[in-house]
Amino acid sequence: MTIKIATAECFTHGIIAREIHACAQGYQGEFGPDIWKPTTLENFQDEITLLCGMFIPTLSALKSVLKVDPPEPHKLLNGIKVYNEEDDQEVAVLMAKAVKNISGADIGIGTTAGIGKGGIAIVTPEITVKTTSDVYADLCSSNSEQLLLRQRSGVEKTLILLEQILNHQY
Repeated sequence: MTIKIATAECFTHGIIAREIHACAQGYQGEFGPDIWKPTTLENFQDEITLLCGMFIPTLSALKSVLKVDPPEPHKLLNGIKVYNEEDDQEVAVLMAKAVKNISGADIGIGTTAGIGKGGIAIVTPEITVKTTSDVYADLCSSNSEQLLLRQRSGVEKTLILLEQILNHQY
């Protein structure tokens, strides 16, 4: 049975979806996975598929595309939602559940980050995992280097958690 995965991403900019797709298709070289290189890669090629990967940075997209009713953000930057870390985790869960349900996926992944370490959620029929990246950043600042470090941490942590879930180790 193929496990269908869908993502709704903000601070990870669709990188998680791209990595899952490249891994699932068995792409190699420059077109292959850049970050996610599971030790059991050959097993995943026949077991997973990416249904969709969405980049959802704005409050309006949360409401219109994902059809969720999120809490009011701390701030809006050109329509981009800025939550604190605690709210980011809750919104990531909303995003993961919504993309899972809308797409008919088995696993939904949601990510969002404003001020703090952000929120990461992975939702399956059996469990909901929510966590943060390992890097603090503030979307309201112009520190692109720190934002990039948080993004990389979020992508890596999400893919590690996904691999653990797929291997029944979580």
